[in-house]
Amino acid sequence: MNFKELLGNLPEVKQPEKKLSFEERLKWTGLALIIYFILSMVPLFGLSESYVAQFETLSILLAANFGSLITLGIGPIVTGSIILQLLVGAEIIKVDTNTKEGRSYYQGIQKLFSIFFIVFENLIYVLSGALPPIVNTPFYLGLLSVQLIVAGFVLMLLDEVVSKWGIGSGISLFIAGGVGRQIFVNAFSPLQSSTGYPVGAVWQVLIMIGQGFLESIWFPIITISSTVLVFVLSIYLQSVKVEIPLSMGRIRGLSMKWPLSFIYTSNIPVILVASLLVSLQIWGSMMFNMGFPIMGEFELVNGRQVPTSGLVKYLNPPTITDLFFGFNMDVLLTLLIYGGFMVIGSIVFSILWVSIGGQDASSLADQISSYGLSMPGFRSDKRVLESMLSRYIMPLAVMGGMTVGLLAVIADLFQALSRGTGILLTVMIIYQFYEQIKRQYMQDLPPWLAKFFKG
Repeated sequence: MNFKELLGNLPEVKQPEKKLSFEERLKWTGLALIIYFILSMVPLFGLSESYVAQFETLSILLAANFGSLITLGIGPIVTGSIILQLLVGAEIIKVDTNTKEGRSYYQGIQKLFSIFFIVFENLIYVLSGALPPIVNTPFYLGLLSVQLIVAGFVLMLLDEVVSKWGIGSGISLFIAGGVGRQIFVNAFSPLQSSTGYPVGAVWQVLIMIGQGFLESIWFPIITISSTVLVFVLSIYLQSVKVEIPLSMGRIRGLSMKWPLSFIYTSNIPVILVASLLVSLQIWGSMMFNMGFPIMGEFELVNGRQVPTSGLVKYLNPPTITDLFFGFNMDVLLTLLIYGGFMVIGSIVFSILWVSIGGQDASSLADQISSYGLSMPGFRSDKRVLESMLSRYIMPLAVMGGMTVGLLAVIADLFQALSRGTGILLTVMIIYQFYEQIKRQYMQDLPPWLAKFFKG
């Protein structure tokens, strides 16, 4: 069996044999989301009762729930995608993604990488001691590993179900679902916290006003306001577009405009760089537990591992409290390293995704030409289109990636109802779902819903 035959025999979700209606796709999307929530709530059997969840603020970016069946969430899947993108970008692995066969080959390699990292990362996470078993024996270590690996495969296949049978991307759906759940809980949960007030910020504000503690309501108000601000800015950035004038060559006088979004590569670069950041934190913890603190050291604070030195310490964003009430050189260094990682990483992954994701000038020129469109005043020639598009696409990829990375950093400085980057991603994902439904499924929508999407 050669390598291509191996890729063809990997487990996969079958493509639907007929075109699915919007309602059918919505059902499959909802079912995948429900299964994801179930996986996130089922605790690992054989896990020690002394285990305390780690990286709670970071886990939301991986659609993970530490201590559950999906402890590492989409982390291994995204790690495989990042490694493959870097290898293809460096031309270590040569794949022509402009052809159908090349794209199929790329997807097969991507799945193989995902399977490898699902097995490898979950196995290492257990063996490093990050997930302590009830009894430290090979049986319980193996039991924890098998549960995590099987759940990781299920999550990978659920992503494929959403991509082929549902709407959008499964990875994006799971991130949005996890962040949405956290925002709802932190805004409206009536359960009491350690401060004596409810967990929900809305209830905190109402109770403090009722008790006359007006000077104490500023923190929950800032939390709610920063969440709303990130939503508004994200929606605005998604709506900014550059429109390229085109004409229909066969019909004189007929023209249209082809929109290029300012956030050209959408939420993909932010997902990749945020997931890479979380993966580095997890790997730093695993290496420290194994006695190799190469990426930094951790110490237990209230039963939790907190990074105290090295790269892992500076990959956590400072809070607005640190900036205004505890600012020092260490806070400045944290801001510069974390901010630089997010902004530069977003730019790099945005550039890579343009080439690998089939969004480069050549691919887009092929797509436009297939519709019989051309540049006004020029003869129908793909090279003319490609030359014109190349003036916009790469600058948009760089500026869009930089803007999204910078907005993610600013959002993370405020203690919003969820992590700022998570909120940014969720808004972009929801907007992307909205645009996809509007573009592809308008004819299947009921009249009242179609009216909403028409605005």
